[in-house]
Amino acid sequence: MPDYIHTIWTLPENDSDYSNRWRLIKSNFTKSLPFSKKINKKGEKNIWQSRFWEHLIQSQEDYNRHCDYIHYNPVKHGLVESVEKWQFSSFKDFVTMGFYPEGWGKEISKELFDMDRE
Repeated sequence: MPDYIHTIWTLPENDSDYSNRWRLIKSNFTKSLPFSKKINKKGEKNIWQSRFWEHLIQSQEDYNRHCDYIHYNPVKHGLVESVEKWQFSSFKDFVTMGFYPEGWGKEISKELFDMDRE
């Protein structure tokens, strides 16, 4: 997505340090940029929002629901007309692995995906 990212991670056993991982990802990415868009009062580059939303997957059904949400999100936000057209998605890999049928999402109502936290 142009202004945010969705991920599903499997963390090592007994490790739930999402915050440090996101801090490192954001920091390393920002340091790799040749220029800064804006500098805030703390002297930081204003590329990332300061917060994130985390959710611990509770079941296979919960995992499936979040995968569906992530894959359908570019359609929901009007960036593409169908799920398979979003070039940055793992959807095609999921189809190849047999998790989704070809053409999944074409008959889905955008209102079904109400998990938005943006």
